[in-house]
This record gives sequence, C-alpha cells and structure tokens, in this order.
Amino acid sequence: MELFTPEVGLIFWMLIPFLIIFFVLAKFAWPAIIKGVNDRAQFIDDSIQSAKTANEKLEAIQKEGEEIIAKAHNEQLRILNEAEDMRKQMIDEAKNQAKIESDKIMQNTSVEIQKEKEDILRQVRSEIASISIDIAEKVLRGNLDDKNAQKGMIAKLLEEIEHGKN
Repeated sequence: MELFTPEVGLIFWMLIPFLIIFFVLAKFAWPAIIKGVNDRAQFIDDSIQSAKTANEKLEAIQKEGEEIIAKAHNEQLRILNEAEDMRKQMIDEAKNQAKIESDKIMQNTSVEIQKEKEDILRQVRSEIASISIDIAEKVLRGNLDDKNAQKGMIAKLLEEIEHGKN
C-alpha cells in the first residue's frame, strides 16, 4: 500500500512548484484570461444589444415602409377616383356640348329648310302665275279676235264678279 500513500517530503516538494505556478498564474495569467473573457462577454453583450437595436430599427423601418405603401395605395386610389370623376365630367360636358351643337344644327337646318320651302313656293307661285298669264293671254287672244266672243267674255266676267260679291 505504500504505492498509494505518498510521503510527506514528496508532498512538500510537489506543493512548492504547485504554489509557484499557482501564484504566477494568479498574478499574471488569470487577470489576462478573466479580462479576455470579460471583454469577450462585453463584446457579445454589445453585439446582442446592437442586434436588438438593429432589429428594432428594422421593424420600425418595415412599419414605416408599410405605412408609406398604405399611404401610396390610398393616394393611388384617390387619384384614380379623381381621374374617373374627371373622365365622367368630361364625357358629360362633351355630351352636353354635342347636344347643344346638334340642337343648333337642327335649328339652323330647320330654318334653312323653311327658307328653301318658302323660296320654292314663291318660285312655284311665280311660275304658276307666269304660266297662267301666258295661258290667259293665249286664250284671250284666241277669243278676242271675234267681236261677239269679246262681248260674251265681258258679260261672263261681269256675272262672275257680281256673283262673287253676293
């Protein structure tokens, strides 16, 4: 069992290098290691905080983008509605203008037709009067050559005039 139980001298001589190494490590290595670990922890904490801040900004930007898109969509709808209203108004104005113009054209055409009708009636009356005069002249020439025929014609006309007055 001697193999498993160390002697006091061996323990002493092993304790001295252990304490020296422990002291050197405690004095120089542990502060550097702890500082490195703390720096790394601080860097990780800062990175996490930056990531959270970036996420918050990204969410804010996304919300702002969605709001801008919604506003743009509403503006687009408003502009489309205004354009539709303007189109309807322009169509109504064009219809009204066309109606006014067609009424004017119809009125002018009606007046022109009436004038042409009156001109044609005057021409027809003039032609009829001219033809009647020519016919009457020819009839009278033929009938007035004979004296008895002239007297008969005068008598007949006088009778017609008297009957017309009564």
